[in-house]
Amino acid sequence: MRNLFIIFLLLFSIQFSKAQGLPEEYQKAKTALLAKDYWAAINGFKPLTDPNKYGNLSNYAAFHLAEAALGANQPAQAISALQPVYGKNWNKSDESKYLLAIAYFKNNQNTEALKVIQTIKKEEILIQAYNATFVYLKNATASYLVANLDEFKANEGYATALAAVLQKQTIMSASEIAALNQIRSTTSNKNAVKDEVLDLVVILPFTSSDASSVSSVGFTDFMFELYQGIEFGVDQLKSEGQKVNLVTFDSKRDLNHLTNLLNDPAVKQADAIIGPIYPEESEFVSAFAEKEQIPFIHPLSNLGERFEESEYSYLFRPSVISLSSGIISSLKSQNWGKRVAIGYSSSSRDEKLGLLLQSDLEKAGFQVTKIQKIDPRNASTFLQGLGVSRGNNPSVDQIILLSDDPAIGQSVFALMESITTAVPVLVMDSWLGFNFANYEMLEYPNFYFISNNTPKFDAESMNQFRDKYYEQFLAYPLMNSVLGAELVYWLGSNSTPSFGYDLRRSLDQRSFQPGKLTYGFNFQKSNNNSYTPVFKLEAGELIPLQ
Repeated sequence: MRNLFIIFLLLFSIQFSKAQGLPEEYQKAKTALLAKDYWAAINGFKPLTDPNKYGNLSNYAAFHLAEAALGANQPAQAISALQPVYGKNWNKSDESKYLLAIAYFKNNQNTEALKVIQTIKKEEILIQAYNATFVYLKNATASYLVANLDEFKANEGYATALAAVLQKQTIMSASEIAALNQIRSTTSNKNAVKDEVLDLVVILPFTSSDASSVSSVGFTDFMFELYQGIEFGVDQLKSEGQKVNLVTFDSKRDLNHLTNLLNDPAVKQADAIIGPIYPEESEFVSAFAEKEQIPFIHPLSNLGERFEESEYSYLFRPSVISLSSGIISSLKSQNWGKRVAIGYSSSSRDEKLGLLLQSDLEKAGFQVTKIQKIDPRNASTFLQGLGVSRGNNPSVDQIILLSDDPAIGQSVFALMESITTAVPVLVMDSWLGFNFANYEMLEYPNFYFISNNTPKFDAESMNQFRDKYYEQFLAYPLMNSVLGAELVYWLGSNSTPSFGYDLRRSLDQRSFQPGKLTYGFNFQKSNNNSYTPVFKLEAGELIPLQ
């Protein structure tokens, strides 16, 4: 929204810089505003808002005064400045209404803001106002949003905010369920006739809002790797005779831009939306997906608690809850003992999973003797403190290390190479890709790998994928490319005309589905991949613990 204010300001500056006879006070106030000296600008513009003395110029002075007031976090002053020009028919009346709505939102006068937005006529300003509505109301109370739905349901941002608020709730009242159904019933695309083409929309932040071109994205960028995998997967489906249409958008990590994208007909007619990935964007698209009843799939994240009660939002990978469940099931099957130590990195996933495991393990009858945040400097010290050192017996029966950081992996593996220990160490499956680690050279095969959509590294299907991928892109696929291709395979297998492209209905038909490049999926009555085995490495083959 700050960028929008700057654009308005520049437009007005260009318009008036060509005018003749502007008061010197106006020019000084405008200069102060451009320099972000907001209080000087407020004091400069305020005397110029008298319409009897300054005529039409007073409207612009009021607008700039409101900009300065919002910049100084004084929404009440912005409201006072804009109320006299509200309703006037002048060149920038819709822009001033938008600014007044923002001031009302910032002043916690939501109803007043929504009523002002109803009077905006210009389509581009109205879209920005809808986006602002979502931003300011996504944390409002469900009772307020439900009570006012009938009055403001035409505001797409309002409906999306209500869907976002309701999907966070574990229990909904009858009126809340009715409100959510009302939102869904107004969705036009569900009345469209489905063809036999799988329409996929990809929305990824290839660039930032400051970047001018996708060409600035490096070929080794993880986003580019993911997209190449998706593109490859679509080409494979087409080669197998499946009709697929792929439309791609750059979200730019800009909610204003993303709002415009979601109004594109291709998005509203999609059978599935892949991405975006960052929380503020994925939350926005998830709410849109719930309202429009279009499956939205987050391709990379394990953090899915915000989607737990969603009908149309999915994680392609396991959630931390599924990871915890899989780890505990595997530990129970091995009977190594009850004492567990947990080390986790500073990433959001690892920290949440570590703390969840501590709670879940204790509920399952295990004893968590130590839990600690680890980094490359203290990882080996953490293990040595557990007795994992030369000449000592470990004080625990198993160790869980939660990290994808190669530097942590290198520290741990170097220690294990230098000593002899049989204590089981569970690590994320990303450790299989560390080029410094040869697990089969250890005296005891004590590393075990937690599945997070684990690739079938030496399968014939993977070898064929590598070769074809190289032919197409002149580079070998990395993990994100594998995930992108496998995601499209999964969608192609489950979004079919026989089920009317109803992804949920298809997923609920079976508890386990073999993967093409990974070890498989289980989305039955789940919004994430709940197939989360722990693997042992035996004669170069990954085998699930049982």
